[in-house]
Amino acid sequence: MNFDTVLMVDWSGGNDRGARPTKDAIWLCVARDGRAEEPQYMRNRQVAEDWIAAFLTSETTAGRKTIVGFDFPFGYPKGFAQALTGQDAAFAVWQWFEDRIEDSPQSNNRFDIAGEINRKFGGAGPFWANALKRDIEGLPRTKEGYENPFPDRRAAELHAKGAFTCWQMAGAGAVGSQVFMGLPVLSRLRRRFWAKVWPFESLTNDVAFVEIWPSLTVGAAPAHMIKDAWQVREVARTVSAMTPEQLAEVLDVDAPEEGWIFGLGHEALLKEAAKLPPRLSNSCFALPPGVHWTPVAEALEALKARLAPVTGISETPIAEAAGQVTARDRIAQRSNPPLPNTAVDGYGFAGGRAEGLHRMPLAETRAAAGDAPATLPAGQAMRVLTGAALPHGVDTVVLQEDVTVSEGQVAFQGPIKQGANTRKAGEDVVAGDVAVSAGVRIKSADVALLAATGVQTVETYAPLRVAVVSTGAELVDAGQPARDGQIYDANRPMLIELVRGWGHVPVDIGIVPDDREALAQQLSRAAREADVIITSGGASAGDEDHVSALLNDAGSMSLWRIAVKPGRPLALGMWDGVPVFGLPGNPVAAMVCSLIFARPSLARLAGEAWPEPQGFEVPAAFSKNKKPGRSEFLRARIRQGRAEVFASEGSGRISGLSWAEGLVELPQEAATIKPGDPVRYIPFGSFGL
Repeated sequence: MNFDTVLMVDWSGGNDRGARPTKDAIWLCVARDGRAEEPQYMRNRQVAEDWIAAFLTSETTAGRKTIVGFDFPFGYPKGFAQALTGQDAAFAVWQWFEDRIEDSPQSNNRFDIAGEINRKFGGAGPFWANALKRDIEGLPRTKEGYENPFPDRRAAELHAKGAFTCWQMAGAGAVGSQVFMGLPVLSRLRRRFWAKVWPFESLTNDVAFVEIWPSLTVGAAPAHMIKDAWQVREVARTVSAMTPEQLAEVLDVDAPEEGWIFGLGHEALLKEAAKLPPRLSNSCFALPPGVHWTPVAEALEALKARLAPVTGISETPIAEAAGQVTARDRIAQRSNPPLPNTAVDGYGFAGGRAEGLHRMPLAETRAAAGDAPATLPAGQAMRVLTGAALPHGVDTVVLQEDVTVSEGQVAFQGPIKQGANTRKAGEDVVAGDVAVSAGVRIKSADVALLAATGVQTVETYAPLRVAVVSTGAELVDAGQPARDGQIYDANRPMLIELVRGWGHVPVDIGIVPDDREALAQQLSRAAREADVIITSGGASAGDEDHVSALLNDAGSMSLWRIAVKPGRPLALGMWDGVPVFGLPGNPVAAMVCSLIFARPSLARLAGEAWPEPQGFEVPAAFSKNKKPGRSEFLRARIRQGRAEVFASEGSGRISGLSWAEGLVELPQEAATIKPGDPVRYIPFGSFGL
């Protein structure tokens, strides 16, 4: 069982919430392949229903199967449907409500309908809580005299922690109003899109409705996000990341009258699914039809837009987190500093002082780092040491070098501003702020910041495993006997060290000869052992370019002819669900393409934010007439403040890579460069080397 798209809806039984996004409103979020879009705010039910209908029309027209989750009960406790409609069917209740509920952005008749139902059953229940100023016959404001002929909760709600009863129509947690105002919408959408509803029907059509409660597994929202927006995003992302087998297991439920809550009883499975990375599709590398030569900037933008993390997520103690990539924003648990404190050793008092000599009585107590804040009497000064929490009654500190002390008094010359030599609470980071953002490879300084703000663990991506494969019958490993016509493999050792230097885990697959079956076997091995595969050689369209041929046979090949020198062909595709980067076989081209294309792509696949190499303009120490059509990257280094380039641009001159300390980037336009002209120099360090 599989769906292309997940739409999660957080519903509301209230009136229009206004134009500005707010909590306790309707929120929606779309996700595909484990990647969630930005949550959408809907100010009222009319806007939301129109949006959902337009979205489902778009999805079904595109041939995509969509599962839509709503966060309110799809059915009532056993016996209610039969008593209300004469049928033991939830859909009969849906239709009953659709026929009677009147709804507009500013008003609706839900409380009147609740009273009508209660009168049908004797006027003392099952519904209660009237939020209107006027009384409604049969609908009590409190539970005084209340009688319910039906169970208070469905079977599912007896197992769901913190569940509210569906009979309560007003007040905190008024699930009853959500059901009244949600079932008519579901009824109309079900009929319009031939939707199948779980667990009442087999989900065989293009649109499926399921009841999902975000609070079942989703924790507290980050301080900077509205809870409802956070929850719909996390649920949509989690459900879209689930495998077909996981989805089938969760949906294997028999509850034909009352309905069930998606994931109830499978909370551990959902929490594990929440840690799964997004999935890449076979089409993620596809170029638009008719594209033959792709400029470097466009190629990078396409990779940036289409790639996403591919490794799992786990909770990691901060002491073990350095070098790993954050999967979520980590929120400061405590302000830094937690209290106002002194920045120097000196004497503290209240208020600033004007010019002139000032004398103040010196209190007998002092404040040192770690002391609980004392209280300083007005008009006195106190000895304070660096890092001490400011005593109550102290907001200014004068340096000890500027003070004389004698006979129980301190004296100093003004002026001094109020607040001098002190630090405010939260001056560095305020509790609730993001301490370390998602997508950051954690450094020792980040560990210090996390520790200072009370954070003990962070969610991190598992290290990216990168398989490295060299192809070609002419290659042998260094130190092995080489026949005439054979060369030592320089690419694989180079790529392995690049991968390791970027913080990933290299997996050495070795050399594969020009044999299509052998290469297929090794690619399959690489897909089992790694998260991404890098090959060198065989990436073009010749008779012995087997990487391209195999990816083409697998239906996932995209030969990117990039307007770059050195380089050009870059074979991109998927093998057994694992992304493959086919680099040119020439060592210089392989190195340049790795720095320009593979490095940011691997960072993105590892969960990092897309890295942009930082270059700067320097005077050229060379001359060159550049033709138009391709961006060029010259091996270069800085001497006497000028960029020198390697004497030969030949792609086989590996010595030029060793000689260089960076690259000079020349744009794709024609250019005539003379010594002293500005050129863009990118040091290797900017590529993470």
